[in-house]
Amino acid sequence: MSERPPLVVHITGARPNFPKAAPVIAALGEHPVEQLLVHTGQHYDERMSEVFFRQLGLPEPDVNLGVGSGAHGAQTAAIMVGLEELFTARRPDLVVVYGDVNSTVAAALVASKMGIPIAHVEAGLRSFDRSMPEEINRLLTDRISDLLLVTSVDAVAHLGNEGADPDSIHFVGNPMIDTLLRHLDGLDTSAAAAQVGIDPEQPYVVATLHRPGNVDDPEDVAALVRAVHAVADQVRLVVPLHPRGRQRLADAGFMDHAGVLVVDPLGYVEFLSLVKGAAAVVTDSGGVQEETTVMGVPCLTLRPNTERPVTITHGTNQLVTRESLPGALADVLGAGRGATWPVPPLWDGHAGPRIATVISRFLGVG
Repeated sequence: MSERPPLVVHITGARPNFPKAAPVIAALGEHPVEQLLVHTGQHYDERMSEVFFRQLGLPEPDVNLGVGSGAHGAQTAAIMVGLEELFTARRPDLVVVYGDVNSTVAAALVASKMGIPIAHVEAGLRSFDRSMPEEINRLLTDRISDLLLVTSVDAVAHLGNEGADPDSIHFVGNPMIDTLLRHLDGLDTSAAAAQVGIDPEQPYVVATLHRPGNVDDPEDVAALVRAVHAVADQVRLVVPLHPRGRQRLADAGFMDHAGVLVVDPLGYVEFLSLVKGAAAVVTDSGGVQEETTVMGVPCLTLRPNTERPVTITHGTNQLVTRESLPGALADVLGAGRGATWPVPPLWDGHAGPRIATVISRFLGVG
């Protein structure tokens, strides 16, 4: 009887994970490995997860832990309990984790304690701001991972400075950009605009805002509302609003401006179609900084720092404060979108195959 192929278990849990995982799973399908897809259910709203599986061509998850939302500790613990049971029943040869969400660090901790090798896709990103839960997740996950799969040159440097084994670091490019490039020609700005009820022929800006630094503290929320309204004084603002902080923003008058259009979270294709036609994007998200960089859409990141500085040096992104946002947007609207722009190295649509090659060699089947 032939020996079974090595088992690779992919852990996804929140919507930023899905476009990163899809190219890796597809490319690994060309190698002699068995794959198991786990959805922790960290994002459980249909618009926040299941629609992504359909649009990205991901297989239905083999396992859905259904943990739902909750405080960081409770959510992480629930994911760890579920994964420990799963890994005990069906021990992987490699666990692949993506990004920096609670599912990422929970899976890495369980695998590490059980002696199971870990591959971290998007390793080495650093904001150097430990008040961000994601920064803690990134640091811990990288420290215990066996394969550090890196999207940008600065991330390689960070890992080296932290003493990571050079043989564990692999500069592979950005699999989320694989997904974007695969869909780019099919993005329909007019259809997405019609869906949310705006005229695509008129300038509009898309905003995504959900981080604690913007939506948790009442004073921060009040300052955010003032900044957003100053933006909406200049141009129509479309805000697919994350459930997190929505009520707090509503209570602070976020929606009380005729130029602010709040819509429910959109699917992957609909959201990027809307972004493709936007005059600019205002965001506190990580992945949007990367997507706008490739699409050439000016991006104003409403944060004091970014773990993706390559989007500033090799893209269309700039950091802004709530106070500087209205003026920065006026400058962007005045300048218009550039005809050309730099794109980071290896953001070329082939990160998935490169990652699959590294994994298969690590498992001894490539």
